[in-house]
Amino acid sequence: MADADLPIVRLRHWGRWVAAIVIVTLLVLLGVALGNADISWNRVPEFLWYRVMLTGLLNTIVLAVLAQGVAIVLGIVIALLRRSANPVARWFAAGYIWLFRGLPVLLQILIWYNLALVFPAISLPFLVHAPTNALISAFTAAALGLTLNESAYMAEIVRAGLNSVDSGQAEAAKSIGMSPAATLRRVVLPQAMRVIIPPTGNEFVNMLKGTSMASVIGVTELIHAANNISSNNLLVMETLLAAAVWYMVVVSVAGVGQHYLERAFGAADRGPAARAVTALTRSARG
Repeated sequence: MADADLPIVRLRHWGRWVAAIVIVTLLVLLGVALGNADISWNRVPEFLWYRVMLTGLLNTIVLAVLAQGVAIVLGIVIALLRRSANPVARWFAAGYIWLFRGLPVLLQILIWYNLALVFPAISLPFLVHAPTNALISAFTAAALGLTLNESAYMAEIVRAGLNSVDSGQAEAAKSIGMSPAATLRRVVLPQAMRVIIPPTGNEFVNMLKGTSMASVIGVTELIHAANNISSNNLLVMETLLAAAVWYMVVVSVAGVGQHYLERAFGAADRGPAARAVTALTRSARG
């Protein structure tokens, strides 16, 4: 009975209050510093809608989507070769990943951009014969460098996703007469997507930002566009902040898309089709 009369004292989380005060203080100081900075904040929205800035935004999105899309396809192929029973295919895939993942992206872009120094012309029988500079423009060189580098990372992401699927799933599909290609397309890959999508979304965000390296070879993306504007009006920070705003917009949109993709595949993984495959796997093992 004596215990019932003891007062109830709420636990005080002093650490949380201290952390909150420190964070708010730092944010206030940052806001004051930015407010006192020699930046014409009223000019930043103006630069968002310059034609060259919008051109840079479009090129950034196109380059990122193109490079990431092709990299995903190449990554799937390389991942399948890495899992192949053919030792030559496995060694080729391992060498591909080792090479393109090991070299810096900027170096790869510069190599493609200067390819004409060692191959003045590109000739493929019955397909093409033209000067290298005519075939590999600055945009093409940037796309090749970004794509090949990203495809090596995507190969490892896809391989990890495929390895996450229980081998009994493929055995169950084989037991009902599915071909290996159909098993991969209809059973293994859909289940692997819940593992593949989160890192792929992160890679796409990195790709959107990585396109800035194309400015080194003269591709008009956001950074190059900002530099073009500031070279005329000398408002360097204002134009860079305008580019930063567009980067945050496209990255936020990509994050929303990733969220809905993850939710869609998560729902599919809990749906009746997934339950049917699980039941088939159990019966095949039984």
